[in-house]
Amino acid sequence: MEGGGSSSTKFNKVCVFCGSNPGHREVFKVAAIQLGDEMVNRKIDLVYGGGSVGLMGMISQRVFDGGCHVLGVIPKALVPLEISGESVGEVRIVSDMHERKAEMARQADAFIALPGGYGTMEEVLEMITWSQLGIHKKPVGLLNVDGYYDSLLALFDNGVKEGFIKPSARDIVLSASNAIELLTKMEQFKPEHEHVAPHESWQMEQLGNYPKN
Repeated sequence: MEGGGSSSTKFNKVCVFCGSNPGHREVFKVAAIQLGDEMVNRKIDLVYGGGSVGLMGMISQRVFDGGCHVLGVIPKALVPLEISGESVGEVRIVSDMHERKAEMARQADAFIALPGGYGTMEEVLEMITWSQLGIHKKPVGLLNVDGYYDSLLALFDNGVKEGFIKPSARDIVLSASNAIELLTKMEQFKPEHEHVAPHESWQMEQLGNYPKN
């Protein structure tokens, strides 16, 4: 079931980082399902971490049931932990976490973080850093469900205030409280920050085949 692109969106595939836990509150589960529904509405395929538990399982099932393609990328060591029951869509097993992130980044046109823990935050922060460095030019968004990412966004703002993050680089991080607003912002995104190094200068073969655009 390949869900191709749509005239209503500039994205064919979006990578969603999210928790392998559902969170304690229903609002997080609702947000994952609503994001899945909105991706289906826009005919956007899903790239994600490959688990069938927590928010990962909820959004992957929703997108799959809606007729769009689902690609899960998971390190071999995590298969027994994150895949419980039958997974949906295509599952690509890789050797380690570095290969997982590189493959997810290669496949996707944009990145969204739902609420999650250390792993979710580490993954989305790496995509933000790659944008700053010039490795990719893809939009990165936080689905700030019920203010979950307020503290992280405040930390970024403080980084600007204290001189560690350039104001233009702060604009890399898009955020919204609901899926429709966030996807709309991401579709309108035009990178205007100065890359640390020119995008063309990155030697992709030396970066483990990191994303090329």
